[in-house]
Amino acid sequence: MRNGHRLGRRFGWLWGAYGTSALGTWLAFGAFPLIAIQVLHAGPAEVAALSSVGALVGAAVAVPLGPWVEFRRKRPVLIGMDLVRFAALLTIPVAFALGVLSFVQLLLVSVVVAAADITFRAASGAYLKTLLPAEHLLVANTRFESTTWTTTIIGPPLGGAAIGILGPVATVVADAVSYLLSALGIRAMGGREPGPERREAARMRAGDLLDGWRYILADATLRPLFFNTALFNGLVMATDALLAVLMLGRLGFSPWQYGLAFAAPAIGGLIGSRLARPLVTRFGQHRVLVVAGVLRAIWPVGLAFVGPGTGGLLLVMGVELGLILCCGVFNPVYATYRLERTATDRVARTLSAWSVTTKASTALLTAVWGVLGGLLGPRTAIGLAGVLLLATPLLLPRRAAAPLAEPEPAPSRA
Repeated sequence: MRNGHRLGRRFGWLWGAYGTSALGTWLAFGAFPLIAIQVLHAGPAEVAALSSVGALVGAAVAVPLGPWVEFRRKRPVLIGMDLVRFAALLTIPVAFALGVLSFVQLLLVSVVVAAADITFRAASGAYLKTLLPAEHLLVANTRFESTTWTTTIIGPPLGGAAIGILGPVATVVADAVSYLLSALGIRAMGGREPGPERREAARMRAGDLLDGWRYILADATLRPLFFNTALFNGLVMATDALLAVLMLGRLGFSPWQYGLAFAAPAIGGLIGSRLARPLVTRFGQHRVLVVAGVLRAIWPVGLAFVGPGTGGLLLVMGVELGLILCCGVFNPVYATYRLERTATDRVARTLSAWSVTTKASTALLTAVWGVLGGLLGPRTAIGLAGVLLLATPLLLPRRAAAPLAEPEPAPSRA
C-alpha cells in the first residue's frame, strides 16, 4: 500500500470487519428462500413475503434507531448491531436442529437483521467521518466498494457449493459467525472515539424521528441525490425477480447460466471502484458523480431485449457489466459526497433515514413490478422499468455544492 493511501491501524480493523461480514452475507445469499422452500415447503407468496415484508417491517423498526444512535458513541453501537445479527441468525440452525423451525421465525429474523443492517450502516458512516479526515473518505469508500464486489464474486459460488454439500442452514451459520468476527474486529480497534453531542431533551419526541428526512430535504444537493438513489435502486432491484422468471422460465436458461450472467460481470464493480479516485482527481467529484450517474441509468433497458441461447446470455452479461462498472464508480463517490454534505452531528440520523427510504422503496417497487409482470408480462415490465430509469439522471445534483461549514467539535471526554 502506498504511503499516501495508508489510513491507519484502526481503519484497517474496520475494513477487515466489513469484509468479513460482507463475505458471510454473500455466502448465505438466497439461504432464507431456500430454507423456506426446501425445509418449510413454503409457497411463492410466502417466499415473496419473506423478502418484501421483512425489509419493510425492518425499515419501520429502524426509524427510531437513527436518532437514538446519533447521541451515542458509535463503536459500541456497531459491536451491538453485529452481536444482534449474530444472535438472531444463530436461532435458525438451533431451531432447525431441534425440529421447531417455522416460517414465522424466519420472518422475524429477517426483520431483526434488516433493522440491525440499517442501524449499523448509519453508525458506521458517522464513525467513519470522525475516524478519518475528509480528504481520506473517498479512499476509504473505494476500499469498501472494492470489498463489496470482491465478496460478491467469490461468496455466492462458495455458498452455493456449501449449500449443495451441507444444506442452506450451514451458510446461515457462516453468516452468523461472520458478524461475531466483525464485532471482535471492531472491538480490537481500540483508540478513543469523540464524545457525541449532548442531547438537550431527556426523552426522544415523536418529531425527532423525522430529523434525518428534514435535513436531507432542506439541503439543495442532498435532496435530488436522495430521490435519485431511492428510485434507481428500487427500480433496478424490482426487475431482478422478473428477469429470473424470464430467463429460467420462458427462455430456458439453466440455473448455472443464470448465476454466471450475474456473477461474472461483478468484476466490473471491482474495476469501477479502482477507477473512482483517479477519475475524481482528474475531473472533479461533481462531474464524476453526474457522468457515472447518467451512464449507469442507460444500461438496464437493454435487459428487455434478452433472447434465448448464447446471444441472450452474452447480452445479459454485457448489460450487467456496463451497469456494475458504472455503479462501481458512482457508489464510493456518492457515499463520500453524502458524508461531506452532512454535518457531523447529523450523520447517523441522515444515513438512517436514507437507508430506511431505500429499503422501503425497493420493497414497494418490487411488489408493484411483480403485479405489473403478471399483467403485462415480465419482458414488458422490465422494459418499463428501464425506460423510467432513463429519467433518473434528472434528479442528480446539477451543480457542485459549496463546502459545508462545520461547527467546531466539542472536546472528547472519552
